[in-house]
Amino acid sequence: MTNFLLWILLFLLAWPVAILALLLYPLIWLMLLPFRVVGIVFEGLFELFRSLMLLPARIFGQRNNRCYHYD
Repeated sequence: MTNFLLWILLFLLAWPVAILALLLYPLIWLMLLPFRVVGIVFEGLFELFRSLMLLPARIFGQRNNRCYHYD
């Protein structure tokens, strides 16, 4: 909602810039989409490496600090 209000304010102050921003936003979003996909892939790879590094500790009984298990 605040983005829309800011765009209305920009439209009132400088309408050519607001129209240009409105037209270019989808193109810029499409150009940045591959970088988001690469970021998701790298996040998955780092999580896989982290899991592999912590696997011996999990096998030998070290508890994960994020899990709260009460026996």
